[in-house]
Amino acid sequence: MARFCPLYSSSSGNCTYVGGGSGGILIDAGVSAKRMEQGLKDIDVDPKDIGAIFITHEHSDHIKGLRVFAGRHKIPVFASQGTLDGLEDMGELDGKFDTFAINGANVEICNMEISAFSTSHDSNESVGYRIKTADDRVISVATDMGLVTPETFEGLMGCDLVMLESNHDINMLMCGPYPYIVKRRVLSDYGHLSNEACAHTALTLLESGTTRFVLAHLSRQNNLPELALETTRGLFTKHGATEGADYLLQVAGDLPANKVSVL
Repeated sequence: MARFCPLYSSSSGNCTYVGGGSGGILIDAGVSAKRMEQGLKDIDVDPKDIGAIFITHEHSDHIKGLRVFAGRHKIPVFASQGTLDGLEDMGELDGKFDTFAINGANVEICNMEISAFSTSHDSNESVGYRIKTADDRVISVATDMGLVTPETFEGLMGCDLVMLESNHDINMLMCGPYPYIVKRRVLSDYGHLSNEACAHTALTLLESGTTRFVLAHLSRQNNLPELALETTRGLFTKHGATEGADYLLQVAGDLPANKVSVL
């Protein structure tokens, strides 16, 4: 049985474990190495069983602990070439771990197949990841995007579980303390998905067969878990879907013991 475990998910730091009996992978490393080690310990995973780290993009809340953690445990790192170039420029690639560009082809790690798809964000070359587990379940992770492009939709369609950004409530953002230029950046096509945009994306995925949704990358300043949940749940209900019977919906930070089992 595959396990999907969002260890950390917010605008302050992101790290997700996906794995099974043959080990697992991490998607992003946006908290300190110490916190990643503690998060893995909490779900009974030894760092030596991490086969690779896959980075979505080079922003600090996705790579903060990468250099120390990957170097300490000698874990290979995969990312788009643009992201690797950004990490090199930032001094995050110090030669203590191997790096590989993920360029369209599937990568096999720990009996799982991982592929990347592009996302629309203000970074060098951001991607989301699609994982096919050893028991033929499919999981996608897509955060940090101002809109869902056709290529992103292709990476999300047909999944059993999707981890999808529900970053902000638009009213909270507009009435909040962020400078106007930052608000414009968040709302742009290269910023972050609002609760409303997330809900409409999730509805399309629900109608295509996805039944498990994890809302992720919530802003601590501009969102609340209850708002994110109710926005997506309300749209699902409006279209006749029943929670528990037709779908499961959770916020990453509220997962019981930070874990979801993909059956």
